[in-house]
Amino acid sequence: MPDSAAQLPVLAEVVRSGFTEGHHRGSLVVLAPDGSVDFALGEPERPIFPRSCNKPFQAVATLRAGLSIDGELLALAAASHSGESFHLDGVRRILADAGLSADSLRTPPDLPLDPVEAEQHLAGGGHREPLLMNCSGKHAAWLAASVANHWPTANYLDHEHPIQLLAQEALAEHADEAIAATGTDGCGAPLHAVSLVGLARGYRALLRAEEGSAPRRVADAMRAHPEYVAGSRRPDTWLMRAIPGALSKMGAEAVQAVALPDGRALAFKIDDGASRALGPVLAAVLRRIGLPDAAQASEALARIGSSPLHGGGAVVGEIRAVI
Repeated sequence: MPDSAAQLPVLAEVVRSGFTEGHHRGSLVVLAPDGSVDFALGEPERPIFPRSCNKPFQAVATLRAGLSIDGELLALAAASHSGESFHLDGVRRILADAGLSADSLRTPPDLPLDPVEAEQHLAGGGHREPLLMNCSGKHAAWLAASVANHWPTANYLDHEHPIQLLAQEALAEHADEAIAATGTDGCGAPLHAVSLVGLARGYRALLRAEEGSAPRRVADAMRAHPEYVAGSRRPDTWLMRAIPGALSKMGAEAVQAVALPDGRALAFKIDDGASRALGPVLAAVLRRIGLPDAAQASEALARIGSSPLHGGGAVVGEIRAVI
């Protein structure tokens, strides 16, 4: 383990007016089609909190608990949604099917994750609500699974609640490693740590799971309905739309995981948690490893990789990947 973050490699640099004013360091791993490590930077075997990159495995838990959910609603169960109207309607549908309302959610009151949606919500006189929080789809699915099993709903976020134990098991199983640490996520849910290698291995396992199995159903729902996983103006959506069969999910504190249909997978974390570096690094890694249809993906990667810096209302620099 490095003595300090300064020993991790630079993954992106901050360039303003031609002057490099800062750096974003981190760790990264890419798995080859056979699952072996193709290349790595930094400390990809060091445990991290994947944050919302854990959500697909948490959605697997709801299916293993017997919840009847599919399509866009299953994608929403694995989402960090933008708070668009179709997201909120979907969360309400999950809850209503279980005989519940948004009052049952224990997500902290929040504004929509998407800045455009947040501005419109506030302009219309809206305020922070648990429903608007980007994790409300996951929470709604956990609640619905609890109702289906006659488990208590008031304490569905407790670490020892049956749905949380299933979520922990699903992550450890697919990452093929033991949980290294347990904490509390931003939404109040239990949060489990694995390595970046384990995270990439887990995403690869979702795509390679038997058709019709719980993990494959989650992966298929996410890939078929990427706008429910993220939103209309989000990189995960752009990537899954541009690269057929790809599975992509970001997490808070600048974590990203991607699996490709040919068996390759990647995961990385920007050590300082700067989400502004996610897009440039993701686009650079995908360009480096090559994509099945580079022409189709080119426009999406350009959008994903764009992270301009502004000064006086004009673009004066960028966050630039250096890998």
